[in-house]
Formats: sequence, structure tokens, C-alpha cells
Amino acid sequence: MTKKPTTLKEIAKALNISVSTVSRGLQDHSSIGMVTKMRIKQRARELNYEPNQTAISFKKGKSFNIGVILPELSESFFSAAVNGIEDTADKRNYTVLLAQSHDSEEIERTLVAKMKNQRVDGMLISVTKNTSAYDHFETLRKSNIPIVFFDRIPSMKDIHSVACNMATGTFEAVNFLLKRGHRVIGMINGPSTLYATGERKDGYIQALIKNRLKFDPSLLVNCDLTETGTIAAMKELLNNKRRPTAIVTFNDYVALFAIRYARSQNIEINKELTFVSYANLPLINYMDYVPAASVEQFPYLQGQKATDILIDLLNSPTTKEEGKQAYYNIKVESQLVINNKVKP
Repeated sequence: MTKKPTTLKEIAKALNISVSTVSRGLQDHSSIGMVTKMRIKQRARELNYEPNQTAISFKKGKSFNIGVILPELSESFFSAAVNGIEDTADKRNYTVLLAQSHDSEEIERTLVAKMKNQRVDGMLISVTKNTSAYDHFETLRKSNIPIVFFDRIPSMKDIHSVACNMATGTFEAVNFLLKRGHRVIGMINGPSTLYATGERKDGYIQALIKNRLKFDPSLLVNCDLTETGTIAAMKELLNNKRRPTAIVTFNDYVALFAIRYARSQNIEINKELTFVSYANLPLINYMDYVPAASVEQFPYLQGQKATDILIDLLNSPTTKEEGKQAYYNIKVESQLVINNKVKP
């Protein structure tokens, strides 16, 4: 038969002291003398005592668990973000419960409900590319479960968020292409539901205006980030009367799909058509034809900052007075990483 876990009562009986004295001694309470503390801890080790985390959580009113919902763990970007989340949570004595939405709003809704029922203390969420309604997030707020959104931010008011500055990153990307002599620059952007899609558009337009070039809406095409959607966007741009000599793509995966299609059309990459993308993922190093540059979004840092904010919120007294809540909206500055393999 499996031996039952040692209890505080057994330690107290062995030392002929009260259960409350044992409890305070194990917690290094100042009311317990040093010698008594040492005796308590020694006997606890001898009896293989392990704290009852469920009881501790109940007593403190916390589970010390945080829920994380992201689109795809298989994507290098989100894997790096999770590393930042787990490293930070571990240092602050929290456990991470991880789940994937697989870019499905329905699955995201189910996961939010499950995490809530698991009584997580708070949540970190990167929304799906298809999320268009936010009532499931409002349910968490009504239950006083704080949320920090990271990378993919919903268009909601009064939220905590951490994301890369896509406007400045896009400005740098377009400027980079303009300096290389490109004057007709297309963009394959993401779904309109994503906040970052709008930021990319803003940076794209700002860079053109700054360089005294007219914005041509026909050169900016949205897609669903799939290979099929990317090919459709490429066909639209390549059939444009003002055929671009350079294209900015939503991320490195879209760049991969776009480059593959361009090659199938016998277009010389980085000669007839140059690409710049986002994320600066490791997969770039394994591509035969690479983007000339990629915007680094620092996923580990995003995960780290989002976790710190969430745990700070959990450990800080909050006011319920309307209008008193302060919201964290952290922008991580992006960095354009130029691929030296591609000659100007």
C-alpha cells in the first residue's frame, strides 16, 4: 500500500509541540526560536514531509497557476515566447498551464472557459487571427481574473498588453528598401482582425509619405497568412499595373510561401523581386532564397515582460473604483536585421 503523506500533526506529535508551532516554524515565523525551527525542519526532513500545495493555495486564496493561450506552439516565435514566460514564472514561484488555440476562435473560447474553471490566478493570451468578438475575455474580467495580452492584441479598450512596435519596424523595413532603390513596394499584410495588421499599414504609409511617395492602396493586400492566401496575394501584386520590385510580408512564413511561388514563376529572388519580412525566425537560415531583411520582434522579451506584469498585478492590491485602474501597454522596440547574404 502507498504510504500516506506526512502531516503537520505527525511532526508535532514526534516533537511534543503544537501543530501551529510546527506550521509557523516551517514558514520561518519570527515568533518561533531558531533552535525550535531547526528541530522542526530536521524532523520534517526525516519524515519526508512535503507541503500540501492545495491547502496552501486555499489558505492564501491563490492557485499560483497562470494560464497561457497562444495560437501555435510549433511556431518558433511562440516557442521562444513560452520560454520567456516559463523562465519568469518559475523565478516568481508560479506554474504555467499552457494551451494552443490553433488559430480557432471557437477553441480559444473553450480554453478560456476551461482555464477559468481550473481557477488560474491570471492569464496570458495571444489571440487567434480569426478572433472577432471578445465577450469571453470580458467573462474573465468579471471574475476578477487579470489578463495580459501579448504579441497578438485584440482591439479592446482598457487592457494590459505587451507587443512589438510594428509601426516603427515597418517604417524601417520600407525605408531599407527605398534606400536600395525600390520605388514600387508592395505589402502582403495580415487579417484585419489583428491589431498588428493596422500598425504595419500605418508604418508602411508613413515611410512612403516621409519619402514623398504617394500611397497606392492597390499595392497593399491582406491575406489569412496561409500558403493559399499568400499565393492569392502574390498573384494580385504581380498582376498589378505597377508591378512591385519589392514586397514586405507579414512574417517569415508568409515570406517563405511568397518566395516559393515567385520562384515557380521564374522570378529571380533579390534581383527581380526583393522581400523583407518580420520575426527573424531561425527558419530563415535554412531557406535557399532568403528575405533581404527581417524585423526582429523579440518574442522571449515579450513573454518575459507580459509575465512580470501579470504577476505584479496578482501581487498588488487593486481598487474597484471605476476609473482608478491603470493599464500597462508596453511596446518592445523592433530591430531590422539585414541579411548579409543578400547583396544590395
